[in-house]
Parts: sequence; structure tokens; C-alpha cells
Amino acid sequence: MDALRLIDCWEHGRRRHPLDRALLLFAAAAPGEDPETLADRTLGERNAALLRLRQKMFGDALKSCVECPECGEQLEFALSANTLLEPSPPGVARAAYVDIQGVRVRLPTTRDLASVATEGDPLVAEARLFERLIGAASAAAPSPEDLTRELDAADPCMDLALDLTCPACAHAWSAAFDVPAFLWEEVEVRARRLLDEVHALARSYGWAEREILALSEVRRNAYLERVLA
Repeated sequence: MDALRLIDCWEHGRRRHPLDRALLLFAAAAPGEDPETLADRTLGERNAALLRLRQKMFGDALKSCVECPECGEQLEFALSANTLLEPSPPGVARAAYVDIQGVRVRLPTTRDLASVATEGDPLVAEARLFERLIGAASAAAPSPEDLTRELDAADPCMDLALDLTCPACAHAWSAAFDVPAFLWEEVEVRARRLLDEVHALARSYGWAEREILALSEVRRNAYLERVLA
């Protein structure tokens, strides 16, 4: 995603629901695909595509921080996108369904999440989601715990989680890693920085936004050094 496309993506997604932002990023990661079909791809496929897009845009290392839920200590951590992608190599197609205790269960998609996004009760949302994936309520349906475990195994990038331990109080917990939210935050930071650069160069040289964003990052920074000198 070049500078101009990044600004366009940020502009169109900044006021949208996080699920819509995820699809905008998915479309940027898969420019040759029909955007109308992306909402029906599995969450693991979407997350893997976003991790690869992130590698191309910002590199392999993912750095962030999280607050310990026990004592409030801030923990900084670094991840490797390659490591997260190891269970989902490119070019390997996954089945859209998995057999769980004799029940055919469809792997969840962004459209499935959108169908329960307005449900305020997490347990009700989970039940509605699983019913949607199974296709109908059934007394023989696997338990939510079994469904979650088997779906995670079938689609490793679907629901990434980090096992963390607080160095201050030794509290251990599992924290979800939201790939679309993480990437969107980085896109927003980069977009705002680009807008600042456009503002500075347009004011100094009178160039149009498209001309400035078409410059390579090296040349743009070289001009900024002269403007700020």
C-alpha cells in the first residue's frame, strides 16, 4: 500500500465499524480479489492476509504494550509476524468446514461476526454465532468449549492470543491479539504523519497532495529536513 492508498484507506475507514475497517484492510491486502467476497472468507484467512500486509508496510516485528489486569503494570512485548503466520503458510487452502464430534461446523467469517456485533450479552452473542456456524440449533451440538477449541485448531490464525506473565506481580493471563485493530492503529499513526508532511511541504513549495505523496519516503524526508532546518 503506497502513501496515497494508505491515506485513502484511512479516510474511508476512520469513522467505520472495526469490522468494516478489517475488510478495508483485507481489500488492500488482496487487491486482485473481489471485495464483495472478502466478508465470507474465514477469519484466519483474513488475519493471515493482514499480517502479510503488515510485514510489507511496517516490517516483521510487532511491538505493543498491555496493562496487567491484576496490578496495572504496563508490559511491553514484541512479536514476529512470521511466527504468527507459521501455522498458515501462503498458498495452502483450508476447508471451510470442520467436523466436530460428528457435527459439520463452518469456520467463522467477518460476516458472521457482523451478525452478532450489536448483541450486548457476550454469552448470547456466542450462542447465536455458534448456532449460525452449525446451521441450526441441535441437542447433539458440541459444547461451546469444544467448538472453540476445535475451531482454533482448524483455523490457527482465527483467534490469536498471547500468554503473558506480569513481571511485577507474577499474574499470568491470556490476552487476545486483534490483528485488524493493531494494523489499523499503525495505519492511523502513519496517515496522520503523512498529513503533517503534506501540510509542511505544500505550505513551503506549493505542491499538490498527490505530488507529495507520490514522492518516495527518502525524498519526502529529504525535503522535510530542508523545510525544518
